[in-house]
Amino acid sequence: MPTKIGIRQLVEFVLRKGDLIEVKNSQNTALAGAKIHRQLQSSRSEAYQSEVYLKTTVTMNGTDYLISGRADGVQTTDDGILIEEIKTSDQSFDDLTDNTRDLYWAQVQVYGYLILQAHPDLDEVTLQLTYFQVLNEKITKTQRVLTRVALEAFFKDLITEYEYWLTLRADLRKQRNVSIKDLPFPFPSYRTGQHELAAAVYKTIHFQKRLFVEAPTGTGKTISTLFPAIKAMGEDEIERIFYLTAKQSTRHVAEEALTLMGQDGLRLKSITLTAKDQIRFPEEQDVRPEENPFMIGYYDRLKPGLKDILTHETQLTRSVIEKYARVHTLDPFEFSLDISLFCDVIICDYNYLFDPLVYLQRFFSEEDLDNFFLVDEVHNLVSRARAMYSAEISDAPIAHLLKLAKPDKSQPSDDLQRELKKVRRSFGRISQALIDDDVTEQLSIDPPDKLSRTLRNFNDFISDWLQKQQPSDLLDAVRDYFFDCLTFVKISDMYDGSYQTRTVLDGHHVTVKELCLDPSDFLNRSLKLGAGAVLFSATLSPMAYYQRVLGGEANSLAYKLPSPFPPKHQAILVTQYVQTTYHERPHSEAAIIASLKALVTAKTGNYLFFFPSYGYLTQIKAAFELANPEIQTTTQVNAMNGSERQAFLAQFQANPEKTLVGFCVLGGIFSEGIDLRGDRLIGVAIVSVGLPGINPETNLIRDYYDHDNGQGFAYAYQLPGMNNVLQAAGRLIRSSHDTGIILLLDQRFASRRYTTLFPPHWQYFQSIYSVPQLQATIANFWQQTEDNSHED
Repeated sequence: MPTKIGIRQLVEFVLRKGDLIEVKNSQNTALAGAKIHRQLQSSRSEAYQSEVYLKTTVTMNGTDYLISGRADGVQTTDDGILIEEIKTSDQSFDDLTDNTRDLYWAQVQVYGYLILQAHPDLDEVTLQLTYFQVLNEKITKTQRVLTRVALEAFFKDLITEYEYWLTLRADLRKQRNVSIKDLPFPFPSYRTGQHELAAAVYKTIHFQKRLFVEAPTGTGKTISTLFPAIKAMGEDEIERIFYLTAKQSTRHVAEEALTLMGQDGLRLKSITLTAKDQIRFPEEQDVRPEENPFMIGYYDRLKPGLKDILTHETQLTRSVIEKYARVHTLDPFEFSLDISLFCDVIICDYNYLFDPLVYLQRFFSEEDLDNFFLVDEVHNLVSRARAMYSAEISDAPIAHLLKLAKPDKSQPSDDLQRELKKVRRSFGRISQALIDDDVTEQLSIDPPDKLSRTLRNFNDFISDWLQKQQPSDLLDAVRDYFFDCLTFVKISDMYDGSYQTRTVLDGHHVTVKELCLDPSDFLNRSLKLGAGAVLFSATLSPMAYYQRVLGGEANSLAYKLPSPFPPKHQAILVTQYVQTTYHERPHSEAAIIASLKALVTAKTGNYLFFFPSYGYLTQIKAAFELANPEIQTTTQVNAMNGSERQAFLAQFQANPEKTLVGFCVLGGIFSEGIDLRGDRLIGVAIVSVGLPGINPETNLIRDYYDHDNGQGFAYAYQLPGMNNVLQAAGRLIRSSHDTGIILLLDQRFASRRYTTLFPPHWQYFQSIYSVPQLQATIANFWQQTEDNSHED
């Protein structure tokens, strides 16, 4: 199978030059751009063909390369052939840089070369660049007639300049495939279920399917998905793996798996993409692009930087990227994106594929069956996706912006204040309509078109205004509000039947929310951009729910692995005497405190207690500490940074001499993705079934799914809550030697509605009807554990 190279990628890599000046924030989405393309294409003559796939194979050093792309339009008449390339942007055609226009023309010239290759009877072709300026819908058309000789010379020069990089890619690919051929599984043996999972992943890739996998803690799901995917890559089933996840910790696990395989001889290029605001150098902060030394002349230094890092490094982590970026004076974030084109495994956040605002256009502007997706901890994608496809905007920041701008008596400041007041008036009309109807909120299935039009005009003004400003508090504040407005406008273009507009009047301020209740169609479209996907998590039950909300198609596959750890290593205890519904909480406090005390006093060690909210956590923690002042406690607080998280976890030491209790929140940073092995954690208590707090927006999700499948409460409240419970409980048993107790403090856990959601390794749960029974059961568990350890 020849290596595939996109025409746009080829042209931009070879011909882009000069500064890295970030493009002004466009108000276009891919969907909006595609819509404009379709409108223009549909207005053409009957002789016009849209989206014409063109390709050619180039052979160099005995290696074949497939150069391919889609021309927006080809019109064939008796007079000859015309090829049209359509571009859309907010900028006027005259404001485009010379290099941008050269790149546009180069792309259509390659199409011209390819079309003449297919028509040896023609000596020339007409090339048309159609530029659509979105803000005023102005269309600029320019044409060039080029001969076969000229296009052949252009294409030859293009390929000749790219030859080094083509050869480098071929050499890297050959080295990669040779190293994969005899690559062993990086452990002496497979754990329970690992071999079956690896085989299922390989088959999924081969048949280009979508596989949903529940792989309990300890299964080794990272290596069980990466290893077979890399094996498939070595057999040219795929060319690139995207390992997508929501958390930094799971990205590190993927890096460690690659390091492990590297020790066994694997030679491939992997890269971990880091968010722009985290990887940029300190001296780049608050510096305009045209004054940033890491951006000025960026493209003139890029190729030496790429050559350096690709010939000397294999695993391109953040620290490696920053090292070479500084040597070659390159912006590290943009450098990482450019390096990724040469990489085999790309580890990154969900948003690089799924987010409609920041997805990687260089990979995901169109379908590419060379790409395959491994989506880790995919249960997190449900809420993340809703957030990605939702937006909100308020008039609350406007008063502060006007206050910051008022002391500046310059014309730009006056212009800014004028535009801000226009936006405020638009919100005022919305607010007045609510007041007239004597309501504080309103729902609609329609997008907020009038507000969006106002914000489009505001965004147009601000995008120009920002280019002329020096760093200041006003600039920062305006930029933040501008990004919110930009997001709001882009999301408004995506409305379908899964959206609701919620307008809320709170005091003197009004907020308009565009709520995506069901992002499954959007996720499905993103997943279709590759050859297939494996979506996996330790908790993915019930499977039908996750397949429905995560864009699973009718032919998606599902696979569940058993836990590799003996069930007897943990006790699952359900207290039938505790009720944690909101109205019962005051009456159940004493029973909860007594139960928690029974758990932690039976054996000295480290424990975690999980609660559905900070409010409930604070209430029970105060009562627990009052009743048990001798027991050491530590508490999760809101918005902990990385060092604070590490300090929290560092308290949970092995072989503790005193008992330590950590109070945490369900669904928070310590309820998943942490690994306290051995006796660093011997007990977990979960207070309540973890239902999200009842609120109007979750009720909208409930109502949507009630209409869709009659399971609104389950989809909106019960299943997300139970997933948080299972994730928190999963902190306990992390290895084959771990033992401990999971205490479920809510009688609802014993109801059929919940027991049907218990994983198979919870089937031996015990119902507890009193505190004395709980004390006896806990004591018996630890006694049996001690007896078993002596037998072993």
